[in-house]
Amino acid sequence: PGHHLEVDRRKPHAQNKIMQLLSTLALATTVTAFAPLNGKATSSALTAYNPSSFSDVQSLPGILDPVGFFDPAGLSNDVDESELKRFREAELTHGRVAMLASVGFLVGESGNTPLFEGSISGIGINQFWQVPTGFWPVILLFIAVPETFRALRGWMEPTVPENYFQLRPGYVPGDLDFDPLGLKPTDPEELKIMQTKELQHGRLAMLAAAGMIVQELQTGSTLF
Repeated sequence: PGHHLEVDRRKPHAQNKIMQLLSTLALATTVTAFAPLNGKATSSALTAYNPSSFSDVQSLPGILDPVGFFDPAGLSNDVDESELKRFREAELTHGRVAMLASVGFLVGESGNTPLFEGSISGIGINQFWQVPTGFWPVILLFIAVPETFRALRGWMEPTVPENYFQLRPGYVPGDLDFDPLGLKPTDPEELKIMQTKELQHGRLAMLAAAGMIVQELQTGSTLF
């Protein structure tokens, strides 16, 4: 009986040791889960999403499962935050132009365009040259106004060499402060989701526009 009593007294002590060990392991697991990757905080649980911050390239909008972060050419390696912003600005600009181009191909070749009394026809890649020359200044104006506004809003004044090709620190790539329909979310995480959607649509449109151009160059025929 004395032996059983000694064993019974040891059981709570052993159980306490086990509980302490399990608590320590659980705490270590939690700390590891929220630890910064490569010395940088990437968890949204630590800090709210800041659209103007490009300090962590692997937490930017546009990264989706199952591919995840995709940079096989290593374009983001050893690149500073300002250069990453320029990459994203270029991607957004090209994506937006490609979305307009894709729609332009479909509408222009549908035969239902009301412009110029339906006098423009044929394959889309040749339709621009059929536009009356008197309308060209209007096209240039529509290009120049947003580009000038984008340069003034997002780019630093090139008064010193250090400012050459540099975006403003607080500038969000692609944000021209143009939202007449009020679609921009006020919640940072919802904004990130919308930014990802725009990037995905732009990437698809770039592939689509490139496919349309190559097809018409090879076949010399309209899309449909």
